[in-house]
Amino acid sequence: MKEQTHFGYQKVAMEEKTERVGEVFDSVAKKYDVMNDVMSLGVHRLWKDWYVWQTEVKSGEAVLDLAAGTGDISLRLAKKMRAAEVGGDVVGKLVVSDINASMLNIGRERLINKGYLQNLEFVLANAEVLPFADESFDLITMAFGLRNVTNQQQALNEMARVLKKGGRLLVLEFSKTQSPVFTKVYDWYSFTFLPKMGELIAKDSDSYQYLAESIRMHPDQETLKTMFAQAGLSACEYQNLSNGIVAIHKGVKV
Repeated sequence: MKEQTHFGYQKVAMEEKTERVGEVFDSVAKKYDVMNDVMSLGVHRLWKDWYVWQTEVKSGEAVLDLAAGTGDISLRLAKKMRAAEVGGDVVGKLVVSDINASMLNIGRERLINKGYLQNLEFVLANAEVLPFADESFDLITMAFGLRNVTNQQQALNEMARVLKKGGRLLVLEFSKTQSPVFTKVYDWYSFTFLPKMGELIAKDSDSYQYLAESIRMHPDQETLKTMFAQAGLSACEYQNLSNGIVAIHKGVKV
């Protein structure tokens, strides 16, 4: 019998999940940013601003943004890495990566249209098998992508492998809410309002039903912290935002 994993609440073969997640993001790519604003009432922008500030990214660093999607985090990183004295280009190296070509193409167009032309690389890659040498990056970011990975521990192991000694890994992901009363409201929102908005705006309720289910199947804060440590990272910690709707996880390679 083939090894199975979860796709939302469904059980599917391991090799099937990657394909089905790809279909989800092919479907929603063009409306992805609009839906993010609708789903979070714009709060996702504050989460992302705070997250990128926490990375302490600097000019001159080699940075890998995984699950970069439409480039929200990559653009924020590029702005912080930009140095006016060299004509406004990114100093260092920023690798923008995603497993989904539709999303990566939107991200590429977004960064180029914003004038970021130098020291950028766009790589179509699976986070479980990263096409980079050991100890290549000072910083790795992954926002709202880890829960879609088939083998999350393998992905974390790969991220640790390509981090330089002293390098930081920061993951921003949906997590477990902390208040029982808040959780009830959040569940109603996730399984009733969210799919309806997906149907209305993106013409795809199923993908947003999957989103709600994938959040519930994702490891909680303490479990993910343990997974960071199992990947060989140190100083592992997390910070809850918005009552634990999302959390920032951090680890350092020593």
